[in-house]
Amino acid sequence: MPDIVLTTINARYVHAALGLRYLAANMGELQPHTRIVEFVLGQRAIEIVEDLLALNPRIVGIGVYIWNVDECTRVVALLKKIAPHVTVVLGGPEVSYETGEQRICTLADYVITGWGDVSFPKLARDILDGRPPAGKVITGEQLPLSRLALPYTQYTDEDIARRFIYVEASRGCPFKCEFCLSALDKTAWPFELDGFMAELEKLYNRGARNFRFVDRTFNLKVAASQRILEFFLARMDGSLFLHFELIPDHLPEKLKETILKFPPGALHFEIGIQTFNPDVQARISRRQDDAEAEKNIRWLREVSPALIHVDLIAGLPGEDLASFGRGFDRLHALKPHEIQVGILKRLRGAPIDRHTEAHQLRYNPDAPYNVLATDCISFNGMQRISRFARYWDLFGNAGRFRQALPPLLADAPFDNFMRFADWLYARTHKTHEFAFERLCEFMHVYLTEVLQVNGATAAVLADYEASGARGRLPFMDAGVRPDGTHNRDSATARARMRQARHVTV
Repeated sequence: MPDIVLTTINARYVHAALGLRYLAANMGELQPHTRIVEFVLGQRAIEIVEDLLALNPRIVGIGVYIWNVDECTRVVALLKKIAPHVTVVLGGPEVSYETGEQRICTLADYVITGWGDVSFPKLARDILDGRPPAGKVITGEQLPLSRLALPYTQYTDEDIARRFIYVEASRGCPFKCEFCLSALDKTAWPFELDGFMAELEKLYNRGARNFRFVDRTFNLKVAASQRILEFFLARMDGSLFLHFELIPDHLPEKLKETILKFPPGALHFEIGIQTFNPDVQARISRRQDDAEAEKNIRWLREVSPALIHVDLIAGLPGEDLASFGRGFDRLHALKPHEIQVGILKRLRGAPIDRHTEAHQLRYNPDAPYNVLATDCISFNGMQRISRFARYWDLFGNAGRFRQALPPLLADAPFDNFMRFADWLYARTHKTHEFAFERLCEFMHVYLTEVLQVNGATAAVLADYEASGARGRLPFMDAGVRPDGTHNRDSATARARMRQARHVTV
C-alpha cells in the first residue's frame, strides 16, 4: 500500500494530469511509496473516497482546478469526516490564491500555493518523519527548471495507448493579459531542449502519438519551435496528432515552411484572439497586432494543412455585445475550423479583478465563476451569449452542418446565429442533451419556416447523410416539427426530400 496518493478529478478520462506526474517524478526516495490515482467528473464523491481509502494512505495530495473544485471540496469533506487521520494536502491554481475564503482550504490540512514540484515532496517527508509544519499555507518553491525531474516516465502504457500525452517545452508567459493567471509570470522559462527532446523520443518509441503541448506560447522562440516540429516531421507515420498554442501575430516564414511539410490534420493550432476591440485590448494589457494576426490565421486556414481553433472571450470589461459580435464576424470571415466562444471567468489571483467595480463585473459566486453581467452587457445579454456559445458548439464547431449553416448565417453570422439561438431556446428551454436527429429537425424547421430558404431540405439531408447517420428524420415522413406540431405542407416537404436524394451537393 502506498503511503502517499496523488489524485485529481479530470474533466474526461483522456486528460492525464501532467501536474500529478511532475509531483511523482520529484518524490525522490518516496517515489516507491507514492501512487497516482485519477478520477473523472461525474464519479460520486463518496465512491472516490472509498477508492482512495482502500489504498490506506497516510497522505492524500489533491490537484484542484476551476473545473473540479466543487467535487474536490466534497471529497475533502468526506475524507476528513471518515478518516481524519489521513493528511490532506491541496495544490493547483484554484487554491493558490484567496485560500482564506475557500471552504476546501479550511477543510484540508495543508495548502501549497504556486509551484508544488519540490514543495510537496518536502512537506510529505516532514509529515512522514513526524515533523509537520505549524502553518497550513505553504508557498511553493520555484526552482530553476533544470533542477526538476521531468515527468514523462510517469505516463503508463495505458496512458500512452488511450489518453492525451501532455508535455511542456516551457513554462510561464511573457505577456500580461489580465484575464489569465499567466499574467503573473515574469517571463517564459524554457526547459533544456536536449533533455526535453530525449524525453519526446522515449515517449514516441513507447508508442505515444497524441501529443498536447501545454506551452502558453509555443512559437515564442522560433528556433526551439522549429526543432520540435522537425523532430515530429522526421517521424510522421500517419497517426501523429500534435496540439500547440500559438501567438497569433508571430509566424515567421521559416516556421511556415516547416508547417507546410506536415500532412493534413496532423497539426492542431489553438490561437487566442480573445477580442478585436483595441480599447478593450489596452484595458486588459493585451498586446496584439490584429492585422498581422488576421494575416496569419488566413494563411494557416487557406494555405497550411493545420486545423485551426480560435478563442474569443465575451464579457471583457468595456466590451458590449455589438463589439463582440463584430469581432466574431471578423473572425468567422477567416474561416477557422473552430471558433470557441468563451465567457470571461474570474480566475483567483488574475489581475482582471482590478476592473470589477469600475465596469460592474458581476461574477457567479460558484465555479466556474463566469461573469453574469457587466456595465456593457446585462444579465439577460450574458445568458443569451452563453446559449449562443453552447449552440455554436453544436451547430458550428461540430462541423456537421456544412451545407445548412451557411444560409442561416448569410452575411451577418453573429446576429443571425443569435436569432437562431434565441428561437431555439424559446422552444426547448435547454442547451444540452440534443440528439443529432433533433438538431437536424430544428435546423430544418428554422430554415424552411422561419427563413424560408430555398433548398433547405436538401441541405439538411446532405448534412445528415454526410454524418454517417442512416435513420429517417421525422420530416421525411409526416412533417412533424421538433415541438410536436405538424407541418401543414408535409406533402411538399416529403416531395422535396425525395427530390433531395438525387441532388449532388
